[in-house]
Amino acid sequence: MSITNSIVAIYDTHQQAEHAIKELQEAGVDMKSLSIAARNQHTDEHVVGYYNAGDRMKYWGKVGAFWGGFWGLLFGSAAFAIPGIGPILVAGPLVGWIIAGLEGAVVVGGVSAVGAGLVSIGIPKDSVLKYDVALKTDKFLLVVHGTPDAVEKAKDILAGTEHSSYTVHGEPALV
Repeated sequence: MSITNSIVAIYDTHQQAEHAIKELQEAGVDMKSLSIAARNQHTDEHVVGYYNAGDRMKYWGKVGAFWGGFWGLLFGSAAFAIPGIGPILVAGPLVGWIIAGLEGAVVVGGVSAVGAGLVSIGIPKDSVLKYDVALKTDKFLLVVHGTPDAVEKAKDILAGTEHSSYTVHGEPALV
């Protein structure tokens, strides 16, 4: 069985998260290993929606250009209404992890569906609780999941971006 790691970075604004994703893409990080999640805090102010058109997802609303750019880059996309957090937009493999957690009736006490998805890939519950709080406070979660070496490469890139914090979860990369 291959070892996989994750790095989760928290960003205060969509501009910061967008810059980080562009840096990862330009460095050749596999976009299929990247997920982003954020609360959609503007649903009461603007008409917001999304639809899937083949492999492309369309989104409109206050930050529609931000999300619209990622639907084509990242693998999978969805919107969830999560009790205690509210409406969440998610793109990348995190969508599948959330759905697998919900379909498998995985119950992880005290964490949201997003948290259950993160726990399912080996992220410790205490860290997941921090990520749930970040989503509740309108932050952006950026997750890169892959081999220890791939996550180490992503860490080196994300360390140079304007983030609130980042944490690597898993085994250290082989040097």
